[in-house]
Amino acid sequence: MRIILYLLLFFSTTFVFSQKKVTKKLETSAIKINIYTIGLDDIILEKSESNFVEVFLYAENYDEQLIKILDNNKNLDIKFSFEGYETREVIFRKFITKRLQRANVVVKIPVGKEVYIYGENVDIESKNLKNNLAIYIENGIIKLNKIQANTLIKLYSGNVYGVINSNIDVTSNLGKIEVDGISYKKKYQRISKKKRTDLYIKSIKANIFLTTKKT
Repeated sequence: MRIILYLLLFFSTTFVFSQKKVTKKLETSAIKINIYTIGLDDIILEKSESNFVEVFLYAENYDEQLIKILDNNKNLDIKFSFEGYETREVIFRKFITKRLQRANVVVKIPVGKEVYIYGENVDIESKNLKNNLAIYIENGIIKLNKIQANTLIKLYSGNVYGVINSNIDVTSNLGKIEVDGISYKKKYQRISKKKRTDLYIKSIKANIFLTTKKT
């Protein structure tokens, strides 16, 4: 009897945490790409090797997940919808110790588009992105890696990491600012007319860690 119960629990738990994948691919003339991250744990931005915007959504704990795209030729809005999580959380509440959305997305974006991200609690990573980027979130870990275009970030709290060779204007009232291993209080600026790209970060409590490329 115990073996049967164990097997039922195992297969039920496996079903709960099974991952599903949804993809969408489209070509657009819109310059501005708006990504709304409500419901996501993390998002990865990558350079597209084609003229297509590609969206890959991976999610657990949902019966159905949807990628919603609205294209009006000037703006492309990308949103996400999830169904089924609440029901299963109630059924298996005895075995769930922490609520996790368990949903992440990869978005590949062609060069020449401007990217805007809106959200609350979400982690963001930019990989080889050459697009102007603006991020507006409440909290999260932001990994910019090598910054290759104008970047604006506004967040309340979290951590920001980046490697840069650009103008810098960062403010964190209560957080830590560290540039090349040196700590600064509240604000750090480095402005040069020779630089063609700008990094602007404004936060109340975020910790900001930057590495500059010596040229």
